[in-house]
Amino acid sequence: MAKRSFSALEAFLIFLLVMMAAITVALLSLLFITSGTIENNKDSGNLDFSTSQSPPATQGPAATQSAPVTCTPELQNFSGYHIGVGRADCTGQVSDINLMGYAKSGQNARGILTRLYSRAFIVAEPNGSNRVVFVSIDIGMVSQRLRLEVLDRLQSKYGSLYRRDNVILSGTHTHSGPAGYFQYTVFVIASEGFSNRTFEYMVNGIMKSIEIAHTNMKPGKIFINKGIVDGAQINRSPYSYLQNPQSERARYSSNTDKEMVVLKMVDLNGDDLGLISWFAIHPVSMNNSNHLVNGDNMGYASYLFEQEKNRGDLPGQGPFVAAFASSNLGDVSSNIVGPHCINTGESCDNANSSCPIGGPNMCIATGPGQDMFDSTQIIGQIIYQRAKDLYTSASQEVKGPVASAHQWVNMTDVTVWLNSTHAVKTCKPALGYSFAAGTIDGVGGLNFTQGMKEGDPFWDTIRDQLLGKPSEEIKECQKPKPILLHTGELSKPHPWHPDIIDVQIITIGSLAITAIPGEFTTMSGRRLREAVQAEFASYGMKNMTIVISGLCNVYTHYITTYEEYQAQRYEAASTIYGPHTLSAYIQLFRGLAKAIATDTVANLSQGPEPPFFTQLISPLIPNIADRAPLGRNFGDVLQPAKPEYRVGEVVEVVFVGANPKNSAENQTHSTFLTVEKYEDASATWHIVYNDASWETRFYWHKGLLGQSNATIEWHIPDTAQPGIYRIRYFGHNRKQELLKPAVILSFEGTSSAFEVVTT
Repeated sequence: MAKRSFSALEAFLIFLLVMMAAITVALLSLLFITSGTIENNKDSGNLDFSTSQSPPATQGPAATQSAPVTCTPELQNFSGYHIGVGRADCTGQVSDINLMGYAKSGQNARGILTRLYSRAFIVAEPNGSNRVVFVSIDIGMVSQRLRLEVLDRLQSKYGSLYRRDNVILSGTHTHSGPAGYFQYTVFVIASEGFSNRTFEYMVNGIMKSIEIAHTNMKPGKIFINKGIVDGAQINRSPYSYLQNPQSERARYSSNTDKEMVVLKMVDLNGDDLGLISWFAIHPVSMNNSNHLVNGDNMGYASYLFEQEKNRGDLPGQGPFVAAFASSNLGDVSSNIVGPHCINTGESCDNANSSCPIGGPNMCIATGPGQDMFDSTQIIGQIIYQRAKDLYTSASQEVKGPVASAHQWVNMTDVTVWLNSTHAVKTCKPALGYSFAAGTIDGVGGLNFTQGMKEGDPFWDTIRDQLLGKPSEEIKECQKPKPILLHTGELSKPHPWHPDIIDVQIITIGSLAITAIPGEFTTMSGRRLREAVQAEFASYGMKNMTIVISGLCNVYTHYITTYEEYQAQRYEAASTIYGPHTLSAYIQLFRGLAKAIATDTVANLSQGPEPPFFTQLISPLIPNIADRAPLGRNFGDVLQPAKPEYRVGEVVEVVFVGANPKNSAENQTHSTFLTVEKYEDASATWHIVYNDASWETRFYWHKGLLGQSNATIEWHIPDTAQPGIYRIRYFGHNRKQELLKPAVILSFEGTSSAFEVVTT
């Protein structure tokens, strides 16, 4: 996760282990349900995604396999690539589900600020043979289960065209997306269960984005540019960074990676197709008090870029696709004001991130804005503007063959050769005490402290009684980490952490994208880039640009350097495979680079295939029937709009609502709301904003016995034209009659008309 990433997990995990261990363990059999039957999801395969791009005519796993792109002789001779871009909605539930990232108990979704999207990019050689796919998804991280399901459906639809070696799935790492799409127990606990509803929504969104990109492929060119981004990030663990050798630190001007890499994609006429940007920053401008689903600062950057290029289209529509992907963000925060004691105002930028009064729970970093919405816009605007400048000035064309390499690796048993005579090994997964402390972006809440190098008898006793004692082997291997949770030795109801992980590289000419299954810290990323670049160069592929793409394919928490690991702050305590994790990754990725450079990818071992669990813990929040108050219907207006508003004011309308999670199950509508303007010339209402627009907010207020209200806000921007407007609400209610299956019914509500005037 990040920020304090699974920091809440600490609070939540420990609390849940203590308060619910008996239930979780003793009654596990009652919580099991087959993944294929979790929740009522009959319509999950037929989601209607809002996009102006046309999907392929054939859909679903039974569809005929598509052949590779074929080209006429003249097209085969063009200089460039076949390029396809696609975007699709992957929002999932916006209620009754935890948000993924902070793992804070009680931080469940209660509405939507912006939609989440899957953005896919396909690049193929001119003859249509070798190709690669990069997908950036507005979610916390890609889970192994999510990737395996997508690969299975791609194989069913396209045969061997899209495979484990040439498809990368990467999460942006927003901490404001839904959880519930994992299969390993630690993450299932943090999610408070597995939600098949959200899982299917995400899988279908990813698939749809790839299908659109596949259908829209055309000859084009790719240009690359790089530049420094100032004023958007700080290192949230500077005391860990200082553990790295001074001679190494002296080579860099900052303790964060400030360089942004931008790919510009155009067709042969020079018309814009899409953009991919990689930049190291935690999307934690929206803090752990937030309950609205959104893409945070990186999602806002995508929103701004796509609105700029798709003029006249609503968000989520239009042909241009802009992805702002994650990189080595492990120790990088977007809360640039830095850590301060929220009770006294003094700085708490110290080795333990702790305050004199209140301890670590009082030490919180904040963003540059007046509130988290403002901070998200400020940081997102900085990222967008720099990407726009680099995109506009990009002139270095990417040329050369397309290649890919992938292996599955048992990360718990990798022998790492430090030199010709000395070898070390990785460890079975374990989380240290400082994992429970969280970070300055979101503290743990149980008074654990960052930098803990000794355990606590109280928590050790609770762990030993509930879960058993960690073995001497794992304690020795993980030193100096004091083990809080020996997850690699826990297997009920399923393994708590993955053993089998993905390592993968795709290359497009002189660009190599390394797919990292977790969160590299700043220096970890620098070391990997340097090692992979040197490996390519040693076999004749010189001057390669190496990109760290984070949160890819499977989630394994953090990866610090060996030196940072000794400090045992949050990131080190969350480096689950032990002190030599980074060295193992460097060794593995060098092997992939060598295979690509020497054209020996076919000789690589596939490695042990990861599991796909078929029984998972169901969500703790049940499905219940929605009910409207007596004398009212779903969609009725409870609080009307005022007759008149001025630019800069907020329109607020309250409707009789129903649980929004029903709309993730039966998507009759592609938005929860619209703001519509009356056009005199045509005597019609024209949609000007939807729930993907930054100017709107949709809040769901849960009541008793199935009753609820929906509040829709429109923050009238300076650009709004004077005239007559209205707000519409679109929802779905769950109807349950005695001895009959539940049905999901759509409904609508419309406010009275109101006038917007200029000041």
